[in-house]
Amino acid sequence: MISKIEECHRQKPAYIYLRQSTMAQVRNNQESTQRQYALKEKAIEMGWHPSQIRVLDGDLGLSGAQSTQRKDFKTVMADVSMGQVGAVFALEASRLARSCLDWQRMLEICALTGTLVIDEDGCYDPAEFNDGLLLGLKGTIAQAELHFIRARLLGGKRNKAKRGELRFPLPVGLTWGDEGIVLDPDEEVQGAVRLVFTTFRRTGSAYGVMHEFTQQGLRFPKRAYGGAWNGKLIWGKLSHARVLSILKNPSYAGVYTYGRYRSIKEITPQGDVCKRTRLMPEDEWQTTIPEHHEGYIRWDEFLDNGKKLEQNRTNMPEVLSCGPAREGYALLQGILICANCGHKLSTRYKNNGKIYPSYECNWQKREGLSPVGCGAVRSDTLDAAVCKRIMGIVVPSEINLALAAMEELERRDQTLCKQWQMRIERAEYEAQLAERRYMEVDPSNRLVANSLEKRWNGTLTTLEEIKQEFAEFRRKQLRIATAEEKSRILALSADFSNLWYASTTTSKEKKRMLRLLIKDITVAKSADRKQVLLQIRWLGGACETLQVDLLPNYADVVRYPENIIEKVRTLVKNKLGDSNIAEALNTKGLLSATGKPFTIPMIKWIRYKYNICQRPNGLMTVKDLAEKFQVSASVIYYWIERGYIVGQRISKKSHFLFELDSDLEKSLRERIENSSRIKTSQELKSLPNSTAGGAV
Repeated sequence: MISKIEECHRQKPAYIYLRQSTMAQVRNNQESTQRQYALKEKAIEMGWHPSQIRVLDGDLGLSGAQSTQRKDFKTVMADVSMGQVGAVFALEASRLARSCLDWQRMLEICALTGTLVIDEDGCYDPAEFNDGLLLGLKGTIAQAELHFIRARLLGGKRNKAKRGELRFPLPVGLTWGDEGIVLDPDEEVQGAVRLVFTTFRRTGSAYGVMHEFTQQGLRFPKRAYGGAWNGKLIWGKLSHARVLSILKNPSYAGVYTYGRYRSIKEITPQGDVCKRTRLMPEDEWQTTIPEHHEGYIRWDEFLDNGKKLEQNRTNMPEVLSCGPAREGYALLQGILICANCGHKLSTRYKNNGKIYPSYECNWQKREGLSPVGCGAVRSDTLDAAVCKRIMGIVVPSEINLALAAMEELERRDQTLCKQWQMRIERAEYEAQLAERRYMEVDPSNRLVANSLEKRWNGTLTTLEEIKQEFAEFRRKQLRIATAEEKSRILALSADFSNLWYASTTTSKEKKRMLRLLIKDITVAKSADRKQVLLQIRWLGGACETLQVDLLPNYADVVRYPENIIEKVRTLVKNKLGDSNIAEALNTKGLLSATGKPFTIPMIKWIRYKYNICQRPNGLMTVKDLAEKFQVSASVIYYWIERGYIVGQRISKKSHFLFELDSDLEKSLRERIENSSRIKTSQELKSLPNSTAGGAV
């Protein structure tokens, strides 16, 4: 072995690899770090020149369980595989890798390139069987040792968690006390957390909570962990992610949980093994202790909040839920279900700046099942029918609704005022504290006194700014219900329709009122597409069906009414011409479907559309004869040319009119029977791709 070392150190450099699993070990366990750096002296004693020794300490504080983040380990592997390394030094051979895959791969490469592995116990040549076997056993024992250590540590944590005594970082608003988890003693923190849950009950969405805090100028705290600000409260804006984390955290419901998150190993597209933290479902939590400590909400409210957040997700079209109320004009948005496919109807705004909404179901079209969707309905038609029905239901409970609304407004204003007052109290305390520190300093020590004076002035400025913001908030946002205002609200509540149609009642508020009564509405179009059936399912479980007539389309609006058509038919029977008919209708003061006086083209269109011919009673047209004798029109014209039948015309452009008596009819039927070229319509139907028969 000594000969191998002497031969190797003359040709190839030596790598000293340093590694410790955590940054706490690097900062606190200095002896281990110094021992690893001392390996350089050992390499010099074995004969390597200092210029040939390379110290790799970039992996300090990183775990050896995987090689994904360890750049120096990858450097060692790359240089060893290229045969550029004579020996690799480590405090313990097993420190090179805690993964059997990485460890065995390194030993195999070292054996192929003749690289030595040296630690405090000795020098190993992986190319030799005994050394390779010993190194393999060391790696296996090191991995088993990690397993035992992890099992003991996790077992102790789980056993302590089962009793609810394991301490871990708590969300803001909760803290560890002598008796366990308690509410934060800071009342402003408690008020901010409670305001989040109160606002969510009112708005129904996490984004609504964030928007409310931003509009009201409210702050929300977060507690710093680690660093110079460890344990300090930092106040700032409330983000959407923070709202979601608060609403989904069971600790606020007084439940002690352990195992909500779990590290799961995954393989990246590059082939590396990495760990990801994943939120586990409730039934897979390792420990759940209800009513463990005082919370901000009840457990059933926590579950309801979770369901509401799940329903608010817009990327889950299969969930039949109304979702949060939005600001659009469509009042039934989110609660309509298609009776044809069972999916929710979406709201689409179009025409004239996209301000006219309609309800559409295009699920079949999106899935490629049909070139067209299930259909679309104008929103104003359905909204008006449902609102009319709501007007008749809410009447008995109008006064209770008004009183509840008034109490809710007062509680909301009191909560906001209390939050602002606690913020002012905190600023006043900081100003008083800065004042006391300035008064206690020695006046001759100007270096310290100047700094404390600036800090005092800064706190006073901050206090004044907060008071000005609160005054502006009270002037613009705060609602103070006086006795006169309460009487006006009660008077308004006596007629719910006035409250509903008031200009100050927004579409969003109307949607919330609707969802307090209606769970969902199934929409089914009738066969003639002129009616819609609405099956309303109330929150109490009762069902009701409404029949709604759709507004006529433009073609139906401009269609001539039946009385006009009958008058034209009567005037035609009286042998009046088109001009005389138009004059007669205009004399009676009748107007067309578009509100204009009648003209000759209008009368001609009515006669053409409704098959009204200007002929005396008993006379027949070419079409009538062709249908009677079941021949084509060309046969009738052939008979006219040959003089077999004689027709008359009222004018040059009018149709032929014929008077058919029994003798003429008998003669024409004999001609048809004796002709070999005339085919009746019954015979033509039996012949595919055939045309009308010729004439004789």
